[in-house]
Amino acid sequence: MVQYSTTVDHAFAALADPTRRAVLERLGSGSATISELAEPFGMSLTGMKKHIRLLEEAQLVTTEKVGRVRRCTLTPYAFEGISTWLQRLDRFAQLVERTKGDR
Repeated sequence: MVQYSTTVDHAFAALADPTRRAVLERLGSGSATISELAEPFGMSLTGMKKHIRLLEEAQLVTTEKVGRVRRCTLTPYAFEGISTWLQRLDRFAQLVERTKGDR
């Protein structure tokens, strides 16, 4: 059985949730506070903090306390492991496409 980095496993688990994917898309345009991230979802700060904690555990987001707020930023190079895995998946898809009529 192929073993994948637990970081990649955590990243895919974090990406399974549409709210967390939307948060990552938002952070792609710059850092934001937890309040700013929660507002478009009509979500409580506690709810958004849980999402952010999972993104931090997956090493996709970092947070920093600035005064009374916590600012979130995408982690540099966070998606390298995911990208590498998706490239493998793409090679598999190409193989499937080439062998479609071989049954």
